[in-house]
This record gives sequence, C-alpha cells and structure tokens, in this order.
Amino acid sequence: MRLVTFSHGGSTRIGVLDGEQVIDLAAAAPSLPSEMCAFLAAGRDALETARGASGARLALADVRLEAPVLRPPKILAVGLNYADHVAETGMEQPKFPMIFNKQATAVVGPGADVHLPRVSKLLDYEGELAVVIGRRCRHVPKDRAQEVIAGYTICNDVSVRDWQMRVQTMTMGKSFDTHCPLGPAIVTADEIGGPSDLELKTLVNGEVRQHSNTKELIFDCFDLVEHLSTAFTLEPGDVISTGTPGGVAVAMKPPKWLVAGDVMRVEIAGLGALENTVVDEPDTVLL
Repeated sequence: MRLVTFSHGGSTRIGVLDGEQVIDLAAAAPSLPSEMCAFLAAGRDALETARGASGARLALADVRLEAPVLRPPKILAVGLNYADHVAETGMEQPKFPMIFNKQATAVVGPGADVHLPRVSKLLDYEGELAVVIGRRCRHVPKDRAQEVIAGYTICNDVSVRDWQMRVQTMTMGKSFDTHCPLGPAIVTADEIGGPSDLELKTLVNGEVRQHSNTKELIFDCFDLVEHLSTAFTLEPGDVISTGTPGGVAVAMKPPKWLVAGDVMRVEIAGLGALENTVVDEPDTVLL
C-alpha cells in the first residue's frame, strides 16, 4: 500500500496512491483519521480499513501531493552510513550510528521549492531511504523492528555545508526551512519486499550524482530502530533518514554546489521519485 497526504478542493487529507489515482480516504473510509500521524497511531485496524478502500478516486493529476508526514514528531538522521560516503569524506567509519536531528519545519513535499539560503552558497543534496514509524515503541530488538515500521519513503537530506560543519551537532546546517523534502508516499514493506536491497539514485539536472543500493548501509533500518529506541520512545510518524551514499557535491573536485534552477531528483526502487527545484530564498517570509 502507498499512503499519501494530498491537497484537493481546499483541504489537506490522506489517501492511498493507486497508479495514477488517489483513493480519498476521507470519503472512502470517513471513520479514519484524516491526518497521517493520527492515522498511523490508530493501528492495524486502520491500516486494514485503508487497504480495503476502493471508491472515491481522484486523478493524481488533479491533486497536489504533500510530504506524507506533514510535521513528523521527530526527524532522526544518520551521518556516514555508507562506506563510499565515509571514504569520500576522509573520515573513519563510525562504530555506532552517528545521529543528528532535522527540524520538522524543514519538511516539504514532492515538487516543492528548496531554498538556496541567503547566508550560504554551499548547498548540497543527499538522497536517502527513510523509515516511517507506525507504532509507539521503546527497547525494540532488531529482529522485531519491522513490527513497528509503517513503511518507507524517500528523503533528500539537503545540507548547508559550512553551517553544518561549524559545530559537532550539525543541526543548524541540516534544518534550514525547505531542506527536508519527503515523499512521494509511505510504501509498506509488502510492496517492496523489504528495505535491504533497493537501488538508489540522485540526479541533478538529469546527471546521476549518486548511485548505490541500500544493501550497502553500514547500519540498516532495523539496526537503527533498535539503537534509537534504546534511548527514547519512537512514535507514529517519526522519520528516520538512513544516510546517504557517495557522490555528494562537497566531495567533488571542485565541489558542484547546487544553484538556483537546479532540479534534484532522488529515485529509490519501489518507492518512486522525489523531485524538487532549488530557488533563491525569498526576501520576505509571512509568519
């Protein structure tokens, strides 16, 4: 099943993506919550109800897909989690997952603009597989991690490299507004046969910059769930972005920084594609 958040007719709600159509769950199954975190928290019965929904179809072309989780409770990302990326940075392979946070206000959906900050031109892409948590959990052993995962999506861990490297936490350089594109859908494991052998590509203006496979992860999805849940509770809608392979702009000689007008596209087998365009940060912001 492919779960989406979409906007249509003046409201934003959730649905099931079926080819070139979206099943509008607000109409097909009105008893279900219309927001993704609440829907996931409703558990297996809600998932099965959504899986059985069939009516109230909208053409995909007539809706706007949003980030599948509009405001994740937590966005937990992983640094240096592919050996080729470790090598290109010149750093040592970590013995434990290198965890950092991205702020929920960084999230945007498919097709949304990504801002080139006024304060830096060192803008970089990072195509990544992301895990979406489906059940509130703590102390999850690796062999049960799949039980708490709702599904998988694509993340572009957009990074402002000079701000990232100023301090060890990296949070500021990873959390600028618009710098966490997510989507297009949360895809359940049965659709892809699991997350451990998925081809990943990142393209900029059609040029392949990153090309790898999730089997190359140092710490896989289930390792990360076990590790993170050792310290704190994971909640429905939490996103774990699993790290990026080699090929990032900062490692090129010279670096190929993103500029306004660049189109980033992250493709992961079975999950679809996430495409966003870089634009200059707006001069004014409405709050």
